[in-house]
Amino acid sequence: MSTLLRRDPRTMLPDLVEWFEEPFVTLRPYLAQPIRIEDFVEDGQYLVRAELAGIDPAKDVEVTVGSGYLTIRAERHDKTESKHRTEFRYGSFSRGLPLPGDANPDDITASYDHGILTISVGLKAAKKDEVKKIEVKSAK
Repeated sequence: MSTLLRRDPRTMLPDLVEWFEEPFVTLRPYLAQPIRIEDFVEDGQYLVRAELAGIDPAKDVEVTVGSGYLTIRAERHDKTESKHRTEFRYGSFSRGLPLPGDANPDDITASYDHGILTISVGLKAAKKDEVKKIEVKSAK
């Protein structure tokens, strides 16, 4: 589980690519199943919420950060049985996200509650660019 997923954050339409990619994941069984996420910035934190219902976060979730990317990996082991029916829900899930340029990789926390993994990444204080006035000299 050490392969780093990379997406170019500079692509023109990264979300559009994901929309077209997601329905076809079942046609490519060698890929891990996708994890649904939402990400946003709130109160100086970059927050990622991932839907990972039915897992044990202590054993089945791995969150890593490196090279400007956040990677979430999970495995589900689930079996539901009834008198006339048995269903299995299991597999590997993986999702890589580019971090904002001002993300602080030393300030990351993760928590799991009611099937939602929440990852909070601290953002470095943005330095305001100074405006410097340049004197224009006459050539004469």
